[in-house]
Amino acid sequence: MVTTRQQELQNQIIEKAWVDEDFKKELIANPKAAIEKAFDLDIPADINVEVLEETSNHFYLVLPQNPSTRKIIRVIDARWY
Repeated sequence: MVTTRQQELQNQIIEKAWVDEDFKKELIANPKAAIEKAFDLDIPADINVEVLEETSNHFYLVLPQNPSTRKIIRVIDARWY
């Protein structure tokens, strides 16, 4: 389950990618570095970030891990406010 803070961050990332083509290119090529730079986050080295861009004929459904075991949620929560 996605937390409110995580969803807010995801929404901000998506919105930025929609209006900033350079950010979108970097996000696709090197998502972790692009997010860290744009949103002043330090994502732990053992966390991998992948970006998939949907098209008109491809839909991606993410099946999330149990929230109690998700390290990235703790990182976002710690840095958000």
